[in-house]
Amino acid sequence: MAGRQLVSSRAMSAADVQATFCATLVDEWARRGVRHAVIAPGSRSTPMAVALAGREDLAIHVVHDERVAAFVALGLGLADIPAVLLCTSGTAAANFHPAVVEAGLSEVPMLVVTADRPPALRDVGAPQTIDQTNLYGRSVRWFHDPGVPDDSASASWRSLARRSMDAARAGPVHLNLPFREPLLGQPGELPPRLTPSTSSDATISAGRVIDGLDGIVNAERGLILAGGRGGVAPDEVDALAAATGWPILADPISGCRSLDRSVTAFDAVLRSEQFAAGHRPDVVIRVGRPAASKVLATWITAGGAPLVQVGGPGVIDPDHRVAVHLPASSMAELIRMATQTPPADDWSTTWMAASERAEQAIAKVLGGLDSLSEPAVARTLADHLPDGGQLVVASSMPVRDLEWFGGRAATAHANRGANGIDGVVSTALGVALRGQPTVALVGDVAFLHDGGALTALAFRDCDLRVVVVDNDGGGIFSFLPQADALERERFEQLFGTPHGTDIVAVARAHRVDAESATTVDELADRVARPGPTVTRVATDRAANVAIHAEINAAVAAALAE
Repeated sequence: MAGRQLVSSRAMSAADVQATFCATLVDEWARRGVRHAVIAPGSRSTPMAVALAGREDLAIHVVHDERVAAFVALGLGLADIPAVLLCTSGTAAANFHPAVVEAGLSEVPMLVVTADRPPALRDVGAPQTIDQTNLYGRSVRWFHDPGVPDDSASASWRSLARRSMDAARAGPVHLNLPFREPLLGQPGELPPRLTPSTSSDATISAGRVIDGLDGIVNAERGLILAGGRGGVAPDEVDALAAATGWPILADPISGCRSLDRSVTAFDAVLRSEQFAAGHRPDVVIRVGRPAASKVLATWITAGGAPLVQVGGPGVIDPDHRVAVHLPASSMAELIRMATQTPPADDWSTTWMAASERAEQAIAKVLGGLDSLSEPAVARTLADHLPDGGQLVVASSMPVRDLEWFGGRAATAHANRGANGIDGVVSTALGVALRGQPTVALVGDVAFLHDGGALTALAFRDCDLRVVVVDNDGGGIFSFLPQADALERERFEQLFGTPHGTDIVAVARAHRVDAESATTVDELADRVARPGPTVTRVATDRAANVAIHAEINAAVAAALAE
């Protein structure tokens, strides 16, 4: 409370009570690890905004656009500590919804605080007033509206802060806080701090389910699918692979691509009908989310092998194929059971050999192209990520190109909970605001959709380097049946959706350093420069489809030799 003038609790006005209530919540959140607050400007949220801004131990990020602000908070929350996300009343709160949905599905910590009108101003046509009760539905772990702050309830304020913080560690929490005018007050003496909680996070016991898995983990022909946000550390995945002798089919979101038994080019490998038919597994253990590869998902489903899901986030069974769903805490027991039988190395060896041949074929094709292709962009960013840097990719073609062609160096974050393209640049901005060099790989539509993230970017203390693959429209749709089934004009109207926007000019309008790159060396040079920067790479949608086909054909030929 340094720098604040405290008022006597006996002399506190209603505005002072509101100020004290907000200062108490913020104090308790800060004590429990919160270090960032994202504030979308507004009037009704004044008591909380002032309380947050008055803390020297909190970094305050003011973001003009509420949708952008929410995704910035999402990016900050990827460090597994929630950021406070604040807005005023009305549709401002509704603009948080896409990021709250993503955080809920991906179990990203987030403390969502929406200011509101007091009850007397609801349902009477008051301006900037909507129904904010349970606004985000089942996407939040907990919703609470404590009512207008009342001094008689001050003993519960710290408990409210603690409960919201505890719930937010597993996903977004929504506190809807009504405030009365006047909105500016002086905080009084804060309620005494709570003693440290002795409770520990509850863990789900696998119980007898684990007891029946010893035969499964000791199968000779097994696979480990490693995905993101599963609550399982890469070293645990590595230990299970070593114990079972199974290969790891790891997507970039898992953090497991660099492990010794990781098969990085699995999408291209499985497009070889000969290899796919001869390497069907007897059992599959999937850790975290499924990969982006539809080829992998279809192959696993068609093979009919028992599928064991380990960890979350939440229930993951889109194909209704999971035989057993185990908590992340079960990994140690699975490893223990797997070590009872020596692994069969020849099964893993054939996968690793295929992956190596595929990687060589991919590198040869990409190296022989005159222009900078979309797969080459993903591979270049994976290979030239700055030291200590983070990579954020859009959940469209960028995440697929990184998964399919990024090689062992590819490790990234993507908003794969809802798989939307919205908020990617804002999410990357949130990651960068943690003090890490951050590269964002997005398509042109995703970039333009999140254009609000560029507002004031040039003046933020962050190192964000945005790379935009510009094929003038929705490139991923060119890979779908619609591209061949529809007349070209109709396809372009509904799916290609060319926009004709000058990406570089848009970025420069926000005073952000922006250039185009046409070669691998130019792109690598741009990515090496500290941000904020925007780099555009122009590509052609039809040519991109052809390049993907050429790569896959080259891999199939290499595996057939």
